[in-house]
Amino acid sequence: MSDEVLVRADGRVGHITLNRPEAKNAITVELSHGLAAGVRELEADVDVIVVRGAGGTFCAGGDVAQLDALRAKGRTDLATMFTAFRDARAAIARAEVPVVAVVEGHAVAGGFELACSCDLVLAAESATFADIHSRFGQIPGGGGTQLLSRLVGRARASALVLTGDALTARQAQEWGLVYEVAEDVDAALAALLKRLTRGSRAARAQSKRLIRGGLELPLDDALDLELEAVLDHIMGDAGAAAVDAFSNRKDSA
Repeated sequence: MSDEVLVRADGRVGHITLNRPEAKNAITVELSHGLAAGVRELEADVDVIVVRGAGGTFCAGGDVAQLDALRAKGRTDLATMFTAFRDARAAIARAEVPVVAVVEGHAVAGGFELACSCDLVLAAESATFADIHSRFGQIPGGGGTQLLSRLVGRARASALVLTGDALTARQAQEWGLVYEVAEDVDAALAALLKRLTRGSRAARAQSKRLIRGGLELPLDDALDLELEAVLDHIMGDAGAAAVDAFSNRKDSA
């Protein structure tokens, strides 16, 4: 595991820390590999994974010095930076458990793309989000041109990518990119983790797969996928217990 990424399990919660505070946790090939490996290492033994940046900043995007060094070596070497990051985002998407990004400070460029790749985003009041590639004559290379339109629609995605405008945490929440904004992110995270670790781990895993997979399918096909998954789940060993628990529930938020 790379020193650029710290990985630990605390009971049923996995923690991954991007550990380059001196560089505002800028993304390198090594950091991407460490992130992917961390997700895969933790997912079998925990119910949820939390991704956070060290030093009060989530992630400032790609490491420009490494990008320039790889560019000098040629197209094939340059591609490793983007394919490694894509592999990390794929590990998050395919993980059997929810992955929560805790965003403090800045989530910009690749850091913004990383936050958007997680299942839920919890943001500090002071956090900011932006795809700043266009400000420097660059093109998003971490999924921004494809991912954002699926999350917020073409018009808003176009505005973010083409202008480089920043969003406050509250604006990002209004746009559906952030689940919760909190003054005390640690307290809010503890409450969120309590909700994410109750109930059936298998059911959450299946629901995550359906949400992710459905985005890539026409609606009717996605609904068919959901129907088959629900029937499999209810007919399975855990189905009777789940139905009984739902029947005997007490109404609560």
